[in-house]
Amino acid sequence: MKKRLIYIIFALTSLTSHAELTSTVAEALKKSGIPQENVAIVVQSVDNSNASVIHNGNKSLNPASVMKLVTSNAALDLLTPAYRWKTEIYQDGVVTSGVLNGNLVIKGYGDPNFRVQDFWRLLMSLQQSGIKEIKGDLIIDKSYFSKNVAGKNSFDNQVWRAYNATPSAFLVNGRNTSFKFTVVPNTSNKGQVDIVQEFALPELEIINNIRLVPGSCNDWRNHISYNVNVEEKNGIEIGKSVTFSGTFSPDCAQKYLELSVFNDDQYAFYTFKKLWADLGGKFSGQLKTQDMPASAVKVTEQFSSPLSDVIREMNKWSNNLMARQLLLTLAAEKIAIPATEANGAIAIKNWLSNQPFKVDNLKLDELVIENGSGLSRTERINALLLSQMLFSAYHSPIMPEFMSSLPILALDGTIMKRLKDSPAANRAHLKTGSLDGVSAIAGYILDKQNKRQIIVMIVNHEKASASKTAQDALIDWVYSQP
Repeated sequence: MKKRLIYIIFALTSLTSHAELTSTVAEALKKSGIPQENVAIVVQSVDNSNASVIHNGNKSLNPASVMKLVTSNAALDLLTPAYRWKTEIYQDGVVTSGVLNGNLVIKGYGDPNFRVQDFWRLLMSLQQSGIKEIKGDLIIDKSYFSKNVAGKNSFDNQVWRAYNATPSAFLVNGRNTSFKFTVVPNTSNKGQVDIVQEFALPELEIINNIRLVPGSCNDWRNHISYNVNVEEKNGIEIGKSVTFSGTFSPDCAQKYLELSVFNDDQYAFYTFKKLWADLGGKFSGQLKTQDMPASAVKVTEQFSSPLSDVIREMNKWSNNLMARQLLLTLAAEKIAIPATEANGAIAIKNWLSNQPFKVDNLKLDELVIENGSGLSRTERINALLLSQMLFSAYHSPIMPEFMSSLPILALDGTIMKRLKDSPAANRAHLKTGSLDGVSAIAGYILDKQNKRQIIVMIVNHEKASASKTAQDALIDWVYSQP
């Protein structure tokens, strides 16, 4: 009884005390100028509900994109891996000899991964239903999400960058314009840089002032600047132009830059007009964003890839907009329509409170979910709660889908270039997160004994970006421990 009491006292005090860090991790943090008090670490075997290493486990910190682990785990459990989003098309008018004498209505339900090719298939189905010409307008119904979700300012001053795009109930291609930079030879043998849109919209013009200059390709984005200009006619926007300036190295060969030049309505409308014309359809109407008329009749609908596929892309490449769409889907499905981020946070907290591990009110109060993506200055979680969630996820029915969504160390996703020469390479599924002043990593490692370990490391400090050496040291240490 005495031994059991001592163990309980030790276990309770270890949750709040500074457990001794491994020498390699402590030394790496010291060299990086990061105090240990700004770091939280938990290491735990999936075979043991008690953590083997806890350092500042109860300290609430900003996890950056590691927050996507919480959002995706909750979604898989609450919605199931087979969940699919739908997109519907309605007609508000009569069809005669292939002509719709009225408006076409598209109603979105928040599909995070609705691509151009998906839009093409949907419009092909529309034509197969008998509609070839639309003598009316295009109405987009986005009422599934609250109007306020798209009204917030960007995370930083990079307003045109794709990661700053806001959610929409009808989101096409993440409203992402991907610019491809390619070095091509010319008659002077000096070469030049060609810039094209991967999916070219005629409403967007590219003005190329890039100069080809010998040098290293490192930090190539810092050598390029861009300026977005609005093109208007009679005070109405009819398109945009992007002027690229700066230098590009021949060593770069081919690179991509993703920008969100158009808002969600513009991108969807311009894409619709291009695809509809490519399919031989006729349309000369305008865009209206409003609720679907009561007189509208459903013509066709289309379903997305399953959630298990969507979160794989979301987590492998840390797609912020997809995570935000997913949080709003949780809000709509589990709390209320129209969806809000606040209700998405409530859905996740309700889910956590019903997990097999005990989550007290204090931990839930410390958990702050703003948008579910980690692209936030206010989101918070503590390392111990995150490790407990990862433990629970591993022993749940959705474990295969959850784990397979995480980047594989030295192999793919956001950690494909890390620790390629480490014995832990290819043996860890880890999600990373980084913001100015934040660096984090969490997931699973298969150690040298073929036992799976959970690791969580969160750093909040002005020098957090320098903590990757300490993270790598922790990964190698966890792998090597008997």
